[in-house]
Amino acid sequence: MNRHVIAAGCIALTLGLTATACGGDDGDDNGEGGKLNGKGKTLTVWIMEGTNPDPRPFFKEVGAAFEKKTGAKIKVEYQQWATAQKKFTTAIEGGAEQVPDVAEVGTTWVPQFAETEALVDVTDDVKKSGLSNDLVEGLKDAGTLDGKQYGMPWYAGVRSIVYRKDVFEKHNLKPPTTWKELQETAKTLKEKEPKLVPFPVAGGAEMFATAFVWGGGGQLAVQDGDKWKSGINSPEAVKGLKFYTDLATKDKVSPAKVNTWTEKEVGDAWNKGEIAMSIGGNWTPKAIVEGNPKLKGKLGVVPIPGEKGGMSKSFVGGSYLSVFDTDKKELGWELVKLMTTGEFAAKWAKQTNYFPGQNSELKKIEQQKDPLVEPFAKQMIEAGATVPKTKSYGEIQASKVIPRMVQSVLTGKSSVQEAADQAAKDMDAIFAKDE
Repeated sequence: MNRHVIAAGCIALTLGLTATACGGDDGDDNGEGGKLNGKGKTLTVWIMEGTNPDPRPFFKEVGAAFEKKTGAKIKVEYQQWATAQKKFTTAIEGGAEQVPDVAEVGTTWVPQFAETEALVDVTDDVKKSGLSNDLVEGLKDAGTLDGKQYGMPWYAGVRSIVYRKDVFEKHNLKPPTTWKELQETAKTLKEKEPKLVPFPVAGGAEMFATAFVWGGGGQLAVQDGDKWKSGINSPEAVKGLKFYTDLATKDKVSPAKVNTWTEKEVGDAWNKGEIAMSIGGNWTPKAIVEGNPKLKGKLGVVPIPGEKGGMSKSFVGGSYLSVFDTDKKELGWELVKLMTTGEFAAKWAKQTNYFPGQNSELKKIEQQKDPLVEPFAKQMIEAGATVPKTKSYGEIQASKVIPRMVQSVLTGKSSVQEAADQAAKDMDAIFAKDE
């Protein structure tokens, strides 16, 4: 059987669920009367960090509420996006004693982990919760493999361009609406604000580069029946990659130190007040202000421009909260319910500035006219894109095929076409394993 997962489609960000708590549980952890009894037990929880505002206060509250409800404690271990996938893979190979009980899992990783049988199928539990029909379809499908759902959508996101509104106003600059305007604006910022990075071409940030692949009319890969083949070296994809990397190699609006930066390091630079304009997620403005309160009220957002107008497509993806197949899986599901429904889902949405994953809640967000939210919503609804809908793409990400391609160009080791050709070979080799 050719297995594939549908990545988050045209909507995203944290699940601001307001539904009531889910139905009862069963299993060895149940105490008297079917009530879950976790007294004396501790759940290990892996949570990503580096792109969201500081999650520690939130999890302090979650831990207290969870212990009050079940008697069990949680131990949160924070992981970096850049290295987490390989850490998960290693843990899964080590068996139940190595994996966490609950973890934040990127939507593109779900099929890869589910096929190892490391994740718990919670399809029936989700149905019992009464949430199935209200979940945004793209997010629900993102964690579904062969009709089985492996966790609950926690949040998802999209990237647009975040810029220093105060700096733009100072130099009478307008947010870019074409690639040419983006280039010229960045060059002006380089001249007028030499202490700021005008527009970081972050070699380690895969989803920065993909926007220009799609913006140039290219595709990461194309599907023919059950088979996938890379499209990263097509003329259209190369055109977008060339524009993006030329900003650093020819226009010099991105210094050499940025060549290996990940998205987290771009965020760190924002917090230090070193960035004038960059690609960023709809969680980014709030994270920036949290890290650098001096920038409150000084940020603006605009969709990533298309080559000659309109919008370049931007990846819409996100995270699931998944339960791993350990001896605490019933408690794990209880924690997932607590975090993805009701009070704590609403709190997370408010704290992180994420969009809801419930259709009913999404409508409320769409009615708001927040200038730091509306451009992201427009980007997501009108120009959202997905990665190839196959488990192989998780391995492609883990192998850092696209970052290695971009960095090869930025460091002068390869031309854009040469780097794209090599990336295509690497991708096709991985796709071939899934046939």
